[in-house]
Amino acid sequence: MSDSPREIKATMETLRKLFIMPDSPDKFVEFGNELLEMIHDFFREKGGIHSSISLPELSGLFSRTAAPGDPMLIKDVLAEIKDEVIAHSVKVGSPYYIGHMISPVPYFMILLEMIIAALNQNQVKIETAKASSFVERELVTWFHRLVFGRTDRFYRRNVQNPRVSLGNVTSDGTLANFTALAVAREKAFPPEGGFGGVRKEGMARGLAHYQCRRGVIFVSARAHYSIAKAANLLGVGSDNVVSVPVDPDNRMDPVKLRRRIRSLGKDERVIAIVGVAGTTETGSIDDLKAVGEIGREAGAHVHVDACWGGSVMLVDEYRHLFRGIERADSVSIDAHKLLYCPTAMGMVLFRSERDLNLLKHTSNYIIRRNSVDTGRFTVEGSRPFAALKPWASLKILGRQGYRLLFESAWKNTETLRALLESYGSFEVTNRPELFILNYRFAPRAVQEALSGPEPATRKINRLVNALNVKLHKALRRDDTTFVSRTTLESTQYRPQRIVVLRAVLANPLTNRSVLEEIVRTQGRIGLEMWREFEPAFRRIAGRR
Repeated sequence: MSDSPREIKATMETLRKLFIMPDSPDKFVEFGNELLEMIHDFFREKGGIHSSISLPELSGLFSRTAAPGDPMLIKDVLAEIKDEVIAHSVKVGSPYYIGHMISPVPYFMILLEMIIAALNQNQVKIETAKASSFVERELVTWFHRLVFGRTDRFYRRNVQNPRVSLGNVTSDGTLANFTALAVAREKAFPPEGGFGGVRKEGMARGLAHYQCRRGVIFVSARAHYSIAKAANLLGVGSDNVVSVPVDPDNRMDPVKLRRRIRSLGKDERVIAIVGVAGTTETGSIDDLKAVGEIGREAGAHVHVDACWGGSVMLVDEYRHLFRGIERADSVSIDAHKLLYCPTAMGMVLFRSERDLNLLKHTSNYIIRRNSVDTGRFTVEGSRPFAALKPWASLKILGRQGYRLLFESAWKNTETLRALLESYGSFEVTNRPELFILNYRFAPRAVQEALSGPEPATRKINRLVNALNVKLHKALRRDDTTFVSRTTLESTQYRPQRIVVLRAVLANPLTNRSVLEEIVRTQGRIGLEMWREFEPAFRRIAGRR
């Protein structure tokens, strides 16, 4: 008997049975249980973080060039998903996976995703998202209050005020940053006299009207690449995103920021200054108070990209790290990072409840001028009810629960740092603020030699860069642990660019014994590779 998938005939009778029906839940429950079992098996499965299949082999599994014609049985498609998709997915929830800003999610998130899919609310309009529109506004208010701390009266008046918007729920942090910079652009080149505004007439006419050669966005050298993408799409141009050097702690240097602003010509206008609260590469937090003050001096919109770190403000003990954020004009936060929600959902919050009026739009058949639709204020159109995930998570875990998660992340960060320093063959290159540690494999002899003359130091660092690139690739092949890799100009060897390994320590399943195993594995492989590099090092360092 053949086990090949069976094609079935498409009829309206069979198709109707596939849709959720109030009187026939049996199959829904049956397949739901089967799906949950498949997911559970994936998490229990022993082995590496990645499957052993090669990328060319994986490409071969998914190279059909025509869409399926006849229907197939659900059980056959689920079997295909299990064997060809789930089996070759990355175990990002593994306690040994500490390489990116992603971690396991609480199991109740799967249930929330099922509710979101089943309800299929479209947040663009109240007619397709009744209760969920109010849930979304409430969630935005919680975080607006967390960041900006306005009065009780302000929040009572505006929590469900359809005439204004305290912020938007977005698909991700990129859309959140884009929305903030879109507002900043409108504020920098507002309608005036015969000029109808950038949204109506475009950047070229806006620059001409205000007799400007260009509009500029200032960002930290550690800023996320979504800022440049937003500048591209908004017509500002990525060439006009000016990168400001960082200090040894990877924070934007306020002195250099102020100096660069003062160097602008009369025909150059500052659109926005973007501070970061939790940089992607190093987890650093800019001096947000200084950034805000400089922004006010320049008459520019101040945006804080807090996609990684913003959620930490839920815990009062950590609020001092974000001093000055309340003076920003806008702040972005991602739910799929330190709120431990599944990918992807972001938020952008505006200190002024009227700022999003600058992007307000209407349509005759939807989001009409006097409607209460949240879609009037959003860049995106159709959006799912993603706000349910952080809204419910905050109720289930509470601020106290998040405090414990962040304490665990701090502990893991400090534990890994101590383990690396005690091992002797690693060099930590940053002072972590928000659960991200940079380091590199560098045997003790290398660390001692790096205090020598500059020409030799640069040559040694180039050699160690090559070693760490090769080590990172070897760790991928070993596949029992995972950290990421980046290149920084801001280490103690500045301005030379240094290859570093990057660990993100937010996974609550990671503990000391896991970190000890990670360090042992990296140290063992690193020492094996060092034999290949040591002769060159001895020549450079003048050792025999």
